[in-house]
Amino acid sequence: MKDRFPDIPERLSGLAEIAYNLWWSWHPAARMLFKMLDRAAWKQGRHNPVQMLKDIPKDVLESFENKSGFVNHYDMVLARFRDDIQAKVCWFAANIADTNCLPIAYFSAEYGLHHSLPFYAGGLGFLAGDYIKECSDLGVPMVAVGFMYPEGYLLQNIRIDGWQDDVNELLDRDAAPIERVLNENGEQLIVRVPFMEPPIYVAVWKVDVGKIPLYLMDTDIEKNDPWNRRITAHLYIGDIEQRLRQEMVLGIGGIAVLDALGIKHSVMHLNEGHSAFAILERIRDRIEKGMKFEDVVEQVRATTVFTTHTPVPAGHDVFPFHLMDKYFSHCYPFLGLTREAFLEMGIDPKEPEAGFNVTAFSLRLSNYPNSVSKKHGEVTRRMWQHLWPDRKEEDVPIDYITNGIHVPTWIEPKIELLFNKYLGPKWLEDHDNPVLWELIDGIPDKELWQVHYWLKMKLINVIREQARRRWIQNRVNPLNVITGGVLLDPTTLTIGFARRFTSYKRPDLIFRNPDRLKKILNNRWQPLQIIFAGKAHPADDEGKRILQKIINLSHEPELGGRIAFVENYDEQLAQYMVHGVDLWLNNPLPPLEACGTSGMKASLNGVPQLSILDGWWIEGFNGKNGWAFDGKGDDKDAEAVYDILENEAIPLFYRLDESGIPAGWVEVMKRAIKSTAALFSARRMAKEYALKFYQKALKSA
Repeated sequence: MKDRFPDIPERLSGLAEIAYNLWWSWHPAARMLFKMLDRAAWKQGRHNPVQMLKDIPKDVLESFENKSGFVNHYDMVLARFRDDIQAKVCWFAANIADTNCLPIAYFSAEYGLHHSLPFYAGGLGFLAGDYIKECSDLGVPMVAVGFMYPEGYLLQNIRIDGWQDDVNELLDRDAAPIERVLNENGEQLIVRVPFMEPPIYVAVWKVDVGKIPLYLMDTDIEKNDPWNRRITAHLYIGDIEQRLRQEMVLGIGGIAVLDALGIKHSVMHLNEGHSAFAILERIRDRIEKGMKFEDVVEQVRATTVFTTHTPVPAGHDVFPFHLMDKYFSHCYPFLGLTREAFLEMGIDPKEPEAGFNVTAFSLRLSNYPNSVSKKHGEVTRRMWQHLWPDRKEEDVPIDYITNGIHVPTWIEPKIELLFNKYLGPKWLEDHDNPVLWELIDGIPDKELWQVHYWLKMKLINVIREQARRRWIQNRVNPLNVITGGVLLDPTTLTIGFARRFTSYKRPDLIFRNPDRLKKILNNRWQPLQIIFAGKAHPADDEGKRILQKIINLSHEPELGGRIAFVENYDEQLAQYMVHGVDLWLNNPLPPLEACGTSGMKASLNGVPQLSILDGWWIEGFNGKNGWAFDGKGDDKDAEAVYDILENEAIPLFYRLDESGIPAGWVEVMKRAIKSTAALFSARRMAKEYALKFYQKALKSA
């Protein structure tokens, strides 16, 4: 490790070891280690220790060898890090199976781990990132597979007319916590993707996520033709043929990479249908070893877990038959199947002419299909009942495990210190125990409110600083500087709305009645302000139009500067927002919210949610931990939001006790924490996957 940072003195060589494992991203003491070196450099490097260690001068690093306070903290963090990574005693070994069993192979098209690795577009990626972090914490033997997108998702630039320009920024791979996987000759490992012609090759990268190795594939290498080099350039390519090739590389190439690394796996877990062709490669590999197709299918099915997140038919990838023939026709006879029998595995009986549906294929070839919330389970069983025509809807074999969030990642350090004080210093070890969270009531209202207000100020300062930098660097129009949040008032009730900008999430719902909204925003004694953030997919012009509408409305003086839109929503800004706003708004068109984890992150930090009853909120809302409304159409839903704000939320926020604390509001904050922290944690989620699915599948491996 030290050879990557030759300026690090030997006494502190463990800094490199820590920097290249994302373990630091969910351990505040490790992050503090780098802050102690140079707080300004940490901030300038956007909390990326690899970038920071490359930038710090040698003499500065050497000076810390003799600073006892730093060295003591360094020794403590390094010892804890090594203990965690090497620990053999863990929950999985005690409850499921020996951790020496073959690992579970987890496939996902995106991973939201940290903003220094922009390999995510939204909730699906953050779910995958949170999940493998928690699997590391629980000692689940796992290897993860995905893509190394050199151009990430996209940077967002808002023009003066409010339109989103999509800007590419090439990842500096040598200044991020990611490593090249080398072969026996010391060169980067290159793997050929099986049976794709002309040949496609992937370079292999590795990210250490605690105990979990995440292997990422990259087609942007000289060995590939130009058309093929672009396969992994971006997430979710729009061109249908290139999208098929991307999913073939993810699934088939992913299995080939594991084989090249000598990593055998026991169970495969697919996070959405993008990696469905990994099932096919597992079948092909076993047939190549002499097994019969019928036997192979049963074995593969018995060891496959498939998680679907998409509650609408249009959201599932379907590839035309002529493209399937183009890329898979030589595979039909090898499997001992006719063309019709092969394609039948992926045909949706409701739309048999549409093409090969990867979700239908995955559902048929998995013994453990599941959705991501109780409501989503109902929607999914109804959507796919026709795959099991002899069963009633409630008997369709699609289970559900409600998503959760990785508490150590999303808890704000100052909130964590408060919990240490009142829940005990080891609360994090038992955080999926609901009984523990009853101790929240013991936190004095004043202390919780003061911490929250500090976090709110921190958020507003970050937003103002970003607006200032945009003004200096790009000379943006002054109107866009104002829209960027420079007029935000920390004493005003602040709503946060941050998610992907697409029509079904209805970002503009609150603007449905502009006159009523203006009255609410500009109430002299009880004002309101709203912070928006999020990106529209490059191909989603409707999402861009909604974003443009909000930007242009925010320019109106009649709104009093109380609407802000913050550009380039990423994991770092998400952290600031879920920690610092007062109220989290979520109003998608039901039943299209499969789960929705952003409200969990906010609630964990004492930020109540105002949400439509969909996704996780149906399970999480108890009448006292936030606010909810039923979906009855855009106009009625908007009126419901206005009514709740005017009659309940706003008056409660501004009702202060004799010490100047909004005691009623703080009570809602406490109930939000108590109802969310355990039941909607990634720890509860990962334990459910292990107990419900992995335990059974391992017996068939």
